[in-house]
Order: sequence, then C-alpha cells, then structure tokens
Amino acid sequence: MHSGKENKTIVINNKAIAPGENSLVQIKIARLPTGTLIDIPVHVFNSKKPGPTVLVQAGLHGDEINGVETLRRMLEQNMFHVKRGAAIVVPILNVFGFIHFSRDVPDGKDVNRSFPGSKTGSLASRIAHSYTSEILPHVDFAIDLHTGGAQRNNYPQVRFTETDEISRSLAEMFNAPFCFASRLIQGTFRKATFKMGIPTIVFEGGESMRFDEDAINSGMEGIYRVLVGHKMLPKEGKLKKKPSVELKKRRWIRASRSGMFVPSIFNGSYVDKGQELGVITDTFAKKNRRISAPFEGYVFCINHQAVVNQGDALFHMGQ
Repeated sequence: MHSGKENKTIVINNKAIAPGENSLVQIKIARLPTGTLIDIPVHVFNSKKPGPTVLVQAGLHGDEINGVETLRRMLEQNMFHVKRGAAIVVPILNVFGFIHFSRDVPDGKDVNRSFPGSKTGSLASRIAHSYTSEILPHVDFAIDLHTGGAQRNNYPQVRFTETDEISRSLAEMFNAPFCFASRLIQGTFRKATFKMGIPTIVFEGGESMRFDEDAINSGMEGIYRVLVGHKMLPKEGKLKKKPSVELKKRRWIRASRSGMFVPSIFNGSYVDKGQELGVITDTFAKKNRRISAPFEGYVFCINHQAVVNQGDALFHMGQ
C-alpha cells in the first residue's frame, strides 16, 4: 500500500494510470485461428488519495457468468470510483472460455489450475503468466468471483485461506450468507496470490451459464462492504448486519443409485438429521430412493441436474 501524499501510479501493459485517472487497459493474450486478437479488458480506477489496491475479477472460468454480470452492473453504476487507493476490475479473465461457453480454454486446460503460468507454456498457462506478471504486482488484496460448476448451484458463500487471517477478515467484511476456510489447490489463482502475500477471498454464487439475481446482488453488496470497510468508498445507508454463518464441517451427499433426481428442499435451508432432502426415482415409477440428511446443518449447494448417475454429488452440507 502506498503511503505518500498521492497514490501510486499503476503501469499495466506499458500504460501508466496516474493518481486521479481511470482507464481501460487491454492485456493482449493470443489470436484466434482466424487472426482475431484476444485480449483481457482491465478497468483501472486510481484515486488521488493513497490507499490499498484491490483486484476484483470474474470469468476465470468462462461459463461462470454470474460474476461477469455482477461486475458489469457495478461498472455501469460507477461503484468502483474509489475515494482512496485503487480498484482494478477484470470482468472476464478467461475470454476464450467466455466466447466458447466453456469453463476452459480451447485446448481443454483450466486457467485456474495454471497459475502462476509460463510464457512459453499452454494457452491457459500463458494467460495465467501474463496476468500474474502484469496485474498481481500492483495488488494488496483480491476478490475472485465464481459460481458452481456444471448445474451445481452454490448458495452465496465466501471461501478464505485458513492460515491467512487477513483473508478471514475480508470474508467477514464481505458478509455473504455462508463462509468457510477452504484448502489451497495447486495451480489456482488463490494459491498463487497466497504465495505472493496477497490475501484473497473467493465468492461463489449460483451456477454456470445462468443468471441468479440473489447471487448477483449478494456479490455486489459484499464487494461494496469490503470497499467501505477499507474506507475506499463512503458508507451510504445501512449495510446488512446479519453475520455470515461459518461452516466448520462440510460433506457432499452423493447419489446412492442412478435415476431422476428431485430435490425437496431449498438451497440455503437449515435441515435436521434424517430430514428428507430429495428423492431419486426410476423412469417407470417403480422405485424411489429417499435422500436423508446425515446430520443437522445447512444445505449450501444443490445439483440441478435432473438425471443423475450413482456417485454424483447432489447436496453440499455444512455445520
């Protein structure tokens, strides 16, 4: 964090954004086979007053569009014109995945398993490398927006790094309905930022390729609370004070057989041990298999896949 009389100048892709300036910068990545250039759009809001630099990003998985829409709305409503420090906003990190309606890049690799990346590696690795070298040196803390993969719908939740107390405090500031410590996975953005000393939280809300208004609003409110908490924006009106429920024990409830899956509870619900969560039935109306809660707690993810196979993850529960 810059401590002089003015905030620092931010230089991305050889473009300098001085204190008091806002700019849209493009990080060139690669070309499509047609020759069309693909770049990552980066919005930079640099205030005159010194303060922290926050990175807010979405679309690391190209099919997770809730976060993209969350940041689009916030940009449209001028919610990143910070009064101190700087905000770096990346609505779509994985542009290739976004235009192909895909989690991954065209070669099938996951950008969020490719950090910190390599200049001469796979496409996913090159994207991660460009991003790591151009963006992350400026950042003091980060917020990464995601959704559930496939048709798994995540109730709004924040994940932080257990050994990083600042990421825990960011999660508390964000104040999503649920929060929990999540292990660091090799190659992920959060693992790379942790190694660089950049506290990072991951917000999960909704499912891929589908807008979820509750998740979008929860994301917008959470980011705003973090910016207010760091005195980067003035507080306007009352902010929701209901604290996050921190989940200590978590378990996936999986399909014991294949068939058609019908949930019988709402996502985010508190359930008792033994309570029915849903049923799996065959197509001939001969057999029903009841799914029961193995313990009392909260359901914070539901699989919306109608036809499931034995072993598929159906519900994520936590205490």
